Amino acid sequence: MTSDETTTPAVGVRPLAEVFDAIETANRRPQPWTGFEHGVLGAYRWAAGAQVAAPVTAAAALGATGPCRAQLLAECQAAAVRLREALAAGADGVGALGAYQALAWLCGHHDDRP
Repeated sequence: MTSDETTTPAVGVRPLAEVFDAIETANRRPQPWTGFEHGVLGAYRWAAGAQVAAPVTAAAALGATGPCRAQLLAECQAAAVRLREALAAGADGVGALGAYQALAWLCGHHDDRP
């Protein structure tokens, strides 16, 4: 195996170490946490394999150490749908917004870590 063939463990497009740093940073936020922060932390934990249930659909990760990229993308889309539904119903969608922003960051849709 050449050095080009070795890969760093990743969650979506983010290196695993960066995801663990995001979890640590989120855990250090002062409590009580908002719904947004719960959504962010739930997404990070599930994506890293530290939580069984996905933050929006409650689906279990299909991979051995966490969700595969396709499952991350599907959960991100589910969070976007949940957010749109909440806004259309005049309900609070901040948890879905937090999960969406975290999952979108993990999937590489944007570079700003929530």
